[in-house]
Amino acid sequence: MADISHPPMEQLQDLEYCIDSNPPWLETVLLAFQNYILMLGTTVMIPTYLVPLMGGNNGDKIRVIQTLLFVSGINTLLQALFGTRLPAVVGGSSAYIIPILYIIGDSSLQQISEPHVRFIHTMRAIQGALIVASSIQIILGYSQVWGLFSRFFSPLGMAPVVGLVGLGLFQRGFPAVGNCVEIGIPMLLAVIGLSLYLKHARLLYLLEFCLINIFRFMVPYPLQWGPPTFSAGHTFATMSAVLVSMIESTGAYKAASRLAIATPPPAYVLSRGIGWQGIGVMLDGLFGTATGSTVSVENVGLLGLTRVGSRRVVQVSAAFMMFFATLGKFGALFASIPFPIFAAIYCVLFGLVGSVGLSFLQFTNMNSMRNLLITGLSLFLAISVPQYFNNFWVSSHRGPVHTHAGWFNAFLNTIFSSPPTVGLIVAVFLDNTLEVEKSKKDRGMPWWVKFRTFRGDNRNEEFYTLPFNLNKFFPPT
Repeated sequence: MADISHPPMEQLQDLEYCIDSNPPWLETVLLAFQNYILMLGTTVMIPTYLVPLMGGNNGDKIRVIQTLLFVSGINTLLQALFGTRLPAVVGGSSAYIIPILYIIGDSSLQQISEPHVRFIHTMRAIQGALIVASSIQIILGYSQVWGLFSRFFSPLGMAPVVGLVGLGLFQRGFPAVGNCVEIGIPMLLAVIGLSLYLKHARLLYLLEFCLINIFRFMVPYPLQWGPPTFSAGHTFATMSAVLVSMIESTGAYKAASRLAIATPPPAYVLSRGIGWQGIGVMLDGLFGTATGSTVSVENVGLLGLTRVGSRRVVQVSAAFMMFFATLGKFGALFASIPFPIFAAIYCVLFGLVGSVGLSFLQFTNMNSMRNLLITGLSLFLAISVPQYFNNFWVSSHRGPVHTHAGWFNAFLNTIFSSPPTVGLIVAVFLDNTLEVEKSKKDRGMPWWVKFRTFRGDNRNEEFYTLPFNLNKFFPPT
């Protein structure tokens, strides 16, 4: 047999800047602006869909977009400085849409006849639900429970989950491109051409619509919509989205670590990141962003597309988010960006993140029927089950679970509408119940186990140590 020229490798080798190396300042600023432009797609999409249903007008929508952008900048900076310290952008999460639709449809809110008053009361209800539900994420993170749970993860179990973080978003790719093919397809071809044939063209799409029209400053602030209101049903429904965003973010963190040429985040670092993300959801509730937050998958893909995994780039992009969010009338400019432009870029970025997840299979034995079954079943069910739930929403405007308990319906419909969540349930369960001891090596555990603890690999200190000598006060556990 010929020598194997491509043995399994712990870190990617063909990226130009890793997590703690930085491009020149001019390039850093341009790349940071590119990160900022990219995350606008989701930032605009969620309020554009939800605010009219809440009773809000265009002015309310613009204000929510600016608030979401501002808080995303804060959350991104907190995550990059004190959380996982990975170059991951934290932005609005579509996982919260189903619970928020449940809150919007609350009969007590629907009885309010004046649209703007209904918008304010609905926003306050969403704020209260986010504030209380965030406690789950904060507790699971800082108590290290999520890190302990991660001991059940293996390369085999995580490959479908991380892969589905990207591939599971296929509906935001070409189906959205097809809504305006005259814009979307040329953009898709341009991105493919630049990313595959001009590898060193790292500034892919500083788009021509980035003109600024400044009229006045508007700085979002906590409780700007008034005091939050609290409901047990709203909170329980929102908790499902918190759990989904934790799973999706876990997969995104592992993809980001690989694309930033870092070691997989140890359990302690992963828990720390989840805890800070919980604080981010609390900030979403305090400021009133109309949704919770999670790691931006598109920005994770951008790390690989630009071959720049620098932490500093993401930190500067966070500053862009906070600055531009304060510019009056800027939200209207964001809302005018054609979504097919973003969808064309997503086709490449989501596919790249999906392939990063599948790259974990190199540490497993894929000649094992056990592994083939677990991988295939988890991938297939994690795509087909959410598709069934989504189709049900499109046809009947409600999920397949529709009991008399609305919060219970929202909870289960949210869980099973998330491909990474379904993938984790299937893959991790099967991987930890089917011939576990016999298959340790086939599952890739000898490679994975040394990355479980902070002291397990001497590179972890370089990648994940807190700044300002804070590890002295918060030592890794």
